[in-house]
Amino acid sequence: MHIILTHEQADFDALASLLGAHLLDESTVPVLPRRMNRNVSAFLTLYGAELPFQDPRDLTGGPVEAVTLVDTQSMISLKGMSSKTRVHVIDHHPLREDLPESWSVTVAGTGANTTIFIESLRERDTALSTVQATLLLLGIYEDTGSLTYNHTTARDLQAASFLLEQGASLHIARDFLNHPLTPGQQALYEQIYQNATHMHVHGHTLVIATGEATKLDEELSTVAHKLRDLLDPDALFVIVTTRGGVQIIARSTSDQIDVAEIVAHFGGGGHERAAAGLVRDRSLEGVRKELIDILPEYVQPAITVAQIMSHSPQLLAPDTPVEEAARRMQRFGYEGFPVVQGGKVIGLLTRRAVDRAQAHKLNLAAASLMDAGEHSVQPNDSIEHLQRLMTESGWGQVPVIHPATGEIVGIVTRTDLLKTLSPQPRPNRPQSMVERLEKALPPARLALLKAVAQMAHMQRAALYIVGGFVRDILLARSSEDFDLVVEGDAIALAKGLAKKYGGRVTSHTRFGTAKWLISGIQKNLLETMVQENILQDPAGLILITDLPDSLDLISARTEFYAHPTALPTVERGSIKLDLHRRDFTINTLALRLDGRHYGELHDYWGGLNDLRHGLVRGLHSLTFVDDPTRMLRAVRFEQRFGFKIEKRTLELMQEAHPLLARVSGDRIRHEIDHILAEENMHRMLARLDELNLLTTIDPSLKWDDWLCEKFQALQNGEPGPEWGLGAQALKTRRPGDPQTSKALKRDLGYILWLLRLNVVHAERIINRLKLPANLSITIISACRLWVDLPGLSGASPSQIVLRLDEVPPLALYAVFLAADRYDSRQAILSYASRWKHVKPSIDGSHLQAMGLPPGPGYRRILNTLREAWLDGKVLTPQEELALLDDLVAREGRSRHGGNN
Repeated sequence: MHIILTHEQADFDALASLLGAHLLDESTVPVLPRRMNRNVSAFLTLYGAELPFQDPRDLTGGPVEAVTLVDTQSMISLKGMSSKTRVHVIDHHPLREDLPESWSVTVAGTGANTTIFIESLRERDTALSTVQATLLLLGIYEDTGSLTYNHTTARDLQAASFLLEQGASLHIARDFLNHPLTPGQQALYEQIYQNATHMHVHGHTLVIATGEATKLDEELSTVAHKLRDLLDPDALFVIVTTRGGVQIIARSTSDQIDVAEIVAHFGGGGHERAAAGLVRDRSLEGVRKELIDILPEYVQPAITVAQIMSHSPQLLAPDTPVEEAARRMQRFGYEGFPVVQGGKVIGLLTRRAVDRAQAHKLNLAAASLMDAGEHSVQPNDSIEHLQRLMTESGWGQVPVIHPATGEIVGIVTRTDLLKTLSPQPRPNRPQSMVERLEKALPPARLALLKAVAQMAHMQRAALYIVGGFVRDILLARSSEDFDLVVEGDAIALAKGLAKKYGGRVTSHTRFGTAKWLISGIQKNLLETMVQENILQDPAGLILITDLPDSLDLISARTEFYAHPTALPTVERGSIKLDLHRRDFTINTLALRLDGRHYGELHDYWGGLNDLRHGLVRGLHSLTFVDDPTRMLRAVRFEQRFGFKIEKRTLELMQEAHPLLARVSGDRIRHEIDHILAEENMHRMLARLDELNLLTTIDPSLKWDDWLCEKFQALQNGEPGPEWGLGAQALKTRRPGDPQTSKALKRDLGYILWLLRLNVVHAERIINRLKLPANLSITIISACRLWVDLPGLSGASPSQIVLRLDEVPPLALYAVFLAADRYDSRQAILSYASRWKHVKPSIDGSHLQAMGLPPGPGYRRILNTLREAWLDGKVLTPQEELALLDDLVAREGRSRHGGNN
């Protein structure tokens, strides 16, 4: 094992150096020190889940072959290290003279140690996430005083520039930086701290601090910054007398408090988070009183816990066994559950604690594993208060308590907080999404959607159109099929629609799903929607065919998997949980449709960002464990949209390979059916082969250039009428199939894919995938014909017809597409277009009229006549009659001789 270490009481430069060294060699393990500065610990509380650091207590205890020591030249000892452990130091401090001779050392004269690693990352053109880039930037800023200390080098500035290009957030960096004060500033700081008063406006905590600074020459903003860091209000106003007048310095940490607007009232300016002004014509007390008077006009109501929490939280009793806790964490997806006794919170049980207990086979209860504490928030608490509580307690999941009853009414997570603190940009305002939605659907289908939305609004239910439809309209791809999810009672909504417009409702109470059947009321439904001004059709040109036969409505739900590869168990949930049960982030987008929310885009899991960057990203680390067929789906989406499977998702796919062998054939076939109906199916199958997924399904499933060429030919052509495939396609069509041409190409894809295999291997794959009986017979027939194909070269037409008459048309066409030799293709084409239609001009009635008794001889005579026509031995009806006379005579002699 190769680990990376740094010094105790780590600052941001030490933590960032750990990250930088790991990014240069991802096989290394960056180990956190046991003690860190407070601001560093606060950063890890919020963002540590996105970083690769390991707690030293989680190390396996195996031997440590090598240590990279960063931002220090003092080693700490860990279990597994020995005298044989290799040590390499990467530091920017002066070289110590007492280092062991066996150590290798790299020392650079940079202002921040982090800069050394960033230079190498830049040379490699390494892509960084926002959190990674921000942590590395904090390492530089903290050790260089935001690039102002005398020891700052040009290399540090260049490294910082690279990080900003990579998406480092200055907003986040500002929140975690500390600034030293001069003696004069320190004196002012102590004075204004003593005079600071707190006030509450619209749910925000504000601090107003006053002081006298007529003798101070240093800048005042650092003093204000230090006081804000200490008191951590939503906004701070420092008012001090100076030689030039009364100075106001304002700082805000909330989007609801724009201090630039407030200070502008006094003639100052700045931006929404930092502003300043100088007032020359009023006293300090006069400015202070006026500020207090105007604050309610400028401060907007705060975002509260109630706006971001999830309802109906999962709670654990103290005696809950670890196995039950693990099952519920897998089932509901949260990283931690509150432990409650007598209605009171007594601790938090985290997934990390559960995983460690199970790894050590400890059969303990929740009370023995939990982080003890009584931390909670109330629905009206601000998110700033929540952030402070999470930072101080280390809890990533905090219960929400009703202030009057003390009942636990919800839970708010670190993820909820982070999405609020760092919201994704939303370039598509509701109106622009409305335009996209209304362009994507025919008028009648759009009107139907609006009618459902109106009924949902009347029933106070939230209605969403979700998944692939939203993804496709954002990608400007045509799509008319949609899924409707109701945050409420979908069955009640369907019944309300049927009562108002007619039609029938079928429902499944257990799953909260309903189908509104409208095939018999479509004309009346159109007329009613026109009368209600939901649909505009003055010329009467709207077509009934624009309406579907039925509409599915689904109650928002969550699901869990009892074990890998199992089908999911479903329970009611919120729209957020409903979207979380889906496969990839790009399929978690939702458009809300009811009331004033019409056209609102909901993106809880970063799907919009992944769409912009062309990434297929799994929703969580167990996404392929829950459903291994999602690996096939990931490739289908990747190739359909020209995207890339995200790096971590690809790693999770590789880890989950063996699980695919345990999935039922029906489910695998369902995914392959979808692939074979795609335009880029040859690219999808090639990618599956590249990822070794095909051989995981069956060792004989392969892909090569020959198949790629044949599949492209299949996509680019349509079979002519001579092949007689219209009826054949209907025979093999399955419930829910796309239009006949797509179903036909799908079945041809299976045949082409398998026809070169020997029959034993082909039958094994057919049984594995549980292919339909008609298609299975056709595949085996094609495999056998492929083996016999060389023998048809040079054969007479009658011999070819004799062999091909027993081959199903679909198999025949597939072998025609597959054949590489011209003479083989020509023989099959001649059979399909001409030879199979060749028949004698006479039939059994002629033979009976000639006095020949019915029997096997009829077939022999008619077959001989057909062969004669095929091979050119008979060219005219007269020649056929002459041959017939001869055959009848021979048959008579044969029969007569046989009677003797």
